[in-house]
Amino acid sequence: MNLIGVSLDADKATTERTVTQRSLFWPQICDGKAENGEIAQLYNVQGSPVLLVIDRAGNIAARLASAAMLDEQLFEVTAADAVSPRIQRDTWQRPIKIADALGLKAGGAVTDVGAGGGYFTFRLAARVGPKGKVFAEDIDEGVLAQIRRQAEEKKLPQIRTIQGSQENPKLLSLSVDAVVVVDAFHEFTHPDAMMAGIAAALKPGGRLGVLDRSARLGMKPAEYMDGHRLPQEMLIDRVTRAGLRLISFDSDFAGTPDGTRYYFAVFEKPRQ
Repeated sequence: MNLIGVSLDADKATTERTVTQRSLFWPQICDGKAENGEIAQLYNVQGSPVLLVIDRAGNIAARLASAAMLDEQLFEVTAADAVSPRIQRDTWQRPIKIADALGLKAGGAVTDVGAGGGYFTFRLAARVGPKGKVFAEDIDEGVLAQIRRQAEEKKLPQIRTIQGSQENPKLLSLSVDAVVVVDAFHEFTHPDAMMAGIAAALKPGGRLGVLDRSARLGMKPAEYMDGHRLPQEMLIDRVTRAGLRLISFDSDFAGTPDGTRYYFAVFEKPRQ
């Protein structure tokens, strides 16, 4: 990894003095053209400061507002199974971190419940590789057909689809090492039945990861569904009732550019 500073100052002498005064250890580039400079134009930089993570292909892997996010983004960008080219969603949903938290390895089996357009399905496929299995589950056959087409185009035989129902994800018993539910648990109209199916599908020691938006307690179920949110207390209660135990919880795991924050909970099925 290389750290390079690009100054948008029009006065190169001022930039050079600042670099010397602050003992900056990284190379600092200043062409004196401000926003009209070659690098600023190449990456559409308008105003500063801005922190860009550039991958080996020269693409913007992440555009950050704060250096506080740098460590987690470098973790995502430099991972061996990082999907390229990256998109903005990768910055705030952190698929590599989620795969690590679920203990997923090459050759593993995982289910993406509520797969939707397959964002996580394809990223999980990169983690488990051609010898693994990724089951994309959804109640909408239309989105599953789209996933199958893309998997065929990208030559990803490890991806398979399952059309579940509101009450049953229709997963095979003891078939997967992990299950991920991203921004979908709040949509479950029959959460106890869905959790029974998910728990049965997990192998002993298997993990469930849930990424969702928090909300205050005391609202009606329909209000949570309409607001696309679920209190973490309700999530933990519903999952532990199905026999899984909470092993980690991050109340501020990720957030969208508009400021919406997500929590991430990991549960484990007992080994005996």
